[in-house]
Amino acid sequence: MPPKNDPPNRPAGKRPPLIPRPTRLYRGVLGQAVPTLAQRVRRRVPKITIPQLRVFAFLAVLGPGIITASADNDAGGITTYSIAGAQFGYGLLWILLLTTFSLGITQEMGARMGIVTGKGLAALIREKFGIRWTGFAMAALLVANFGSTAADIAGVGAAMEIFGVSKYLSVPIAVLFLFLLVFKGSFRWVERIFLVSAALYVAYIVSGVQAHPDWGAAFRGTVVPSFQLRRDYIVAFIATIGTTITPWGQFFIQSYCVDKQLREEDLNLERGDVYFGTFVTNFIAFFIVVATAATLYAHGQSINDARDAAQALAPLAGRFAALLFAIGLLNAAVLGSATLPLSTAYAASEAFGTELGLDRRVKQAPFFYGIYTAALIVAALFVLLPGIPLIGILFISQMVNGILLPIILVFVLVIINDKGIMGKYTNGFVFNAVTGITVVALIVVSLLLIPVTLMQQFGGG
Repeated sequence: MPPKNDPPNRPAGKRPPLIPRPTRLYRGVLGQAVPTLAQRVRRRVPKITIPQLRVFAFLAVLGPGIITASADNDAGGITTYSIAGAQFGYGLLWILLLTTFSLGITQEMGARMGIVTGKGLAALIREKFGIRWTGFAMAALLVANFGSTAADIAGVGAAMEIFGVSKYLSVPIAVLFLFLLVFKGSFRWVERIFLVSAALYVAYIVSGVQAHPDWGAAFRGTVVPSFQLRRDYIVAFIATIGTTITPWGQFFIQSYCVDKQLREEDLNLERGDVYFGTFVTNFIAFFIVVATAATLYAHGQSINDARDAAQALAPLAGRFAALLFAIGLLNAAVLGSATLPLSTAYAASEAFGTELGLDRRVKQAPFFYGIYTAALIVAALFVLLPGIPLIGILFISQMVNGILLPIILVFVLVIINDKGIMGKYTNGFVFNAVTGITVVALIVVSLLLIPVTLMQQFGGG
């Protein structure tokens, strides 16, 4: 069934080019001597230059990388980074440096698989491994996504409570907004909202600078690794990785590239989008850790969540820094609350082979929209239950992500190295090595958590 924005006389499957014709022509102009095309570009846009054409092409492709990476810094992520900075100062910054490379590579792999195959990760798992393994992957994703979605919706409530608004009012309003955004908006409209949200993360950079950190100590913490055989440190270690490189992110970026209708000729531009998004998301995470390390850790003040961090920053770094931190938390929570249910809906629809996409009407893709709605509402109802430990949900969901991530990355590695699926776009040695090291490191650290927990429980460490 063709998308709703396709004219009725277009054959099924024939989709319009993503980039308008004058912009798409820049490849021919640069790659071959085709004067007629260049003349046509000049006639239609007389003052445009080749560098400008490059910019327009990049902006047309921009979206999957920066949105997925920014949504990784959701409410659970903000909480994790805030607690990491408050508990261990600059001591966990080196993990962000390493995960920048891992995140860039794993996200590029997801985008590449989506662009080359035209299919989402769940669909490829079903075709490659069969129904049983697909069911296993979906179960792992649903567990991680439910906790993360609840964490983000809880983040909306926590952020608004800073401004004196009860979660029993703010959460239903946020859910209604997200429902209308996806059900009434087109793919382009939804993407524009997501990109604006991604831009608002700049608030954390300003907040971090306002905290007046020790930049020398921050630099040393970034480039000099350290490790502690303590349960709280290992949990924070796993959670930091789990909130940076997420299982849902692998599904989302691949499905989003397919939904955006990117083609093989867009791959290099999309790589730029992915790497730019990767740098930005960990750059933001750096400033979140720095803000809490320079204030809360330096003054021996403990916190339980990002809301505590925002409130505690006021007397230490000023009301402006605290306000920006709170606004950033609200923005991150709303973006995460939108993208995580979408990831669940994409993956479930692919796994069952049903229609999906933001440019489909509800009648065309009832399962897709039904899963999105169910994921959003169930998580919201869970958050609104009295006595639910929201702090535990926020932090533990990130640790669960870190434990489940190796499972998803193994599926990704097997598929992307299958020449029957990827053709000439299989992985090289460096990408396989970095992803393999990430998988092994997460498994080792996750297993290390068990004996360390037992040792501390029985007074042995």
